[in-house]
Amino acid sequence: MTLAQWAALFVLNIAGAASPGPDILLITRTAIRSRRHAVATVLGIQVGVLFWCTLTVLGFAALLNAFPAVLGFLQLIGGAWLVWMGYGMLSGGLSERKNPPADLEEAAARLGRLRHAFAHGLTTNLSNPKIVLFLSALIAPLLPASPSVGLAIGVVAMLSVSSVVLQLGMALLVSTPTMRRKLLRAGPMIDVVSGIFFIIAGLVLVFNGVEDLQA
Repeated sequence: MTLAQWAALFVLNIAGAASPGPDILLITRTAIRSRRHAVATVLGIQVGVLFWCTLTVLGFAALLNAFPAVLGFLQLIGGAWLVWMGYGMLSGGLSERKNPPADLEEAAARLGRLRHAFAHGLTTNLSNPKIVLFLSALIAPLLPASPSVGLAIGVVAMLSVSSVVLQLGMALLVSTPTMRRKLLRAGPMIDVVSGIFFIIAGLVLVFNGVEDLQA
């Protein structure tokens, strides 16, 4: 691969990672309350990204295209999880509107343990197997038919690094004390909006999963 191709891969993947979706919303709602929890969330998401990138380079997209029922089953599970998370965010946001956190410390404490933030990031990213199809379309024009091990590792590293640069930067920006103080009051409403988005995204995945299972 040429330097221009590496640069294109970096920029295009950042553009994809920056598009509004469950990962970005989860990072935002967490960063408003706690930087440590936001970083843990990003790390969880990045483990998921690394997993999907590795499967993509190994040709998992071909399996999904050949056996749509596999994709359908994965989408059903992922969609159900997003709906469940969305319900939790929605109910939590409505509850916090009646009993908002008194300060930044209380807002962070309500998030629970760091490992829970990590797990939420990981499972949210893993909930959408179609990311493999996106990544496959992204790297297919750039990779040879049988890439070397070194090239495959390099592509996975580039995809992971570009994603973590964007998401970690976003988490650190939103979680500054000044930003958190400004957005703290909006936290419950952000949770409500995020919950609705997660529920809709989950239902879409479930619908797509049912369609793929019937194909």
